Amino acid sequence: MSRRARKRRTLRVLVLMHPDFMPPTNVDAASEREAFEWKTEYDVLQALRSLGHEVQALGVSDELRPIRQAVDAFQPHVVFNLLEEFHGLASFDHHVVSYLSLIRVPFTGSGARGLVLARDKALSKKVLAYHRIPAPAFAVFPRGQRVRMPRHLRFPLIVKSLTEESSLGISQASVVEDAERLTERVRFIHENVGSDAIAESFIEGRELYVGLIGNRRVEVLPVWELRFDNLPRGALAIATARVKHNPEYQEKRGVRTEQAELPPELAARIQRTSRRIYRILELDGYARIDYRLAEDGTLYFLEANPNPDIAEREDFAAAARAAGIPYPVLVERILNLGLGRGV
Repeated sequence: MSRRARKRRTLRVLVLMHPDFMPPTNVDAASEREAFEWKTEYDVLQALRSLGHEVQALGVSDELRPIRQAVDAFQPHVVFNLLEEFHGLASFDHHVVSYLSLIRVPFTGSGARGLVLARDKALSKKVLAYHRIPAPAFAVFPRGQRVRMPRHLRFPLIVKSLTEESSLGISQASVVEDAERLTERVRFIHENVGSDAIAESFIEGRELYVGLIGNRRVEVLPVWELRFDNLPRGALAIATARVKHNPEYQEKRGVRTEQAELPPELAARIQRTSRRIYRILELDGYARIDYRLAEDGTLYFLEANPNPDIAEREDFAAAARAAGIPYPVLVERILNLGLGRGV
């Protein structure tokens, strides 16, 4: 079947999501804060339905059995995977797509190998270091072990979860200037996020994001940038949890993402590097690569995000629109890439 014919085909699509993010029946009654929580799930469901597909949403938390039951009953042509964790652990997300592969059901987004390589911020940096792609110096601090400052690191450092995404556990206090605060912040990640911690050299500069979409053939979207209009005096321009997830804070501080103003040669270099990283980390479907661009022009890889947020008003979809890809077309393309991977 041709690609054009497949696009016109009505498909049965099973959409996996966390139960807490299932959009309510009456969305008009939801507050802005509530709607913010399930915006991605709602946007994807609406787009799929507008494209004429038969759609079933399934909340998945800590059991695989509901997936098998839904697959047997609904017989989906493809699963649209919006899960970012399983059993409460982000590092378990690859088990779900491994299970889908085992039961021979096509799915959207990255495969298990790419999820494993990209999820661990230290592992991805180690792999990319072999390919001479610059990244900040770092050290990993496992839970249950004493925090010791490695000799190769220099302050300031930024302390993050090793495996969690979406800036979970990141605040202005994450940037530390001495060993005492490093220990405090590592313990915070251990106790409050529940993961190992990674401390990286803090790179002053611009925060850039590059979206990519594709399997064998990869399209690189325009370079996007995180910007602040009203940052408090002394605050650092970093993507904290409030910056990512608090609409009131975003409005107050003028937080936005937009196409980065860069010399054409630099923008092209960043896009080429992003395609290399996508290939090296064996990502497919769609992903976003995060960087810091230092004042001296050095581009530092921060992390790769397989299956990033694709809500209609988030940066990935905005970058796609800038590349001439309307939102329903973006969702349809992601769907077709899942089908194209096969089983």
